[in-house]
Amino acid sequence: HVQLVESGGGSVQPGGSLTLSCKVSSTTKLTFCMGWFRQAPAKERKAVAVIDMDGKINYADSVKERFTVSRDDEQATLYLQMDSLKPDDTAMYYCAASISILEGDWAEAARYQYWGQGTQVTVS
Repeated sequence: HVQLVESGGGSVQPGGSLTLSCKVSSTTKLTFCMGWFRQAPAKERKAVAVIDMDGKINYADSVKERFTVSRDDEQATLYLQMDSLKPDDTAMYYCAASISILEGDWAEAARYQYWGQGTQVTVS
């Protein structure tokens, strides 16, 4: 059983910053490719940033140089530091984990087996 729990969302003015956290709980020792996705109302869920088991990172073009993803495997926690936030960043943010994923599939939500419940980020 794998559980992902996000925290750190909230409301912020444009230009502000937020840090999201995702705590991973698992009854077995697993390693994951971890990522953040977001979904705005009436829009599809899209990848924001992903970090694999080797530390390789991919970002969506829309967040490059503004967002930073990191992971602490000892604490089983994934982070997303979001700076210079814009109104277009407003969405529900989801943490996701995949046991095995091809590098070219990093942005494909269907390739992730485990999901958190989401945390809302509002920029206005």
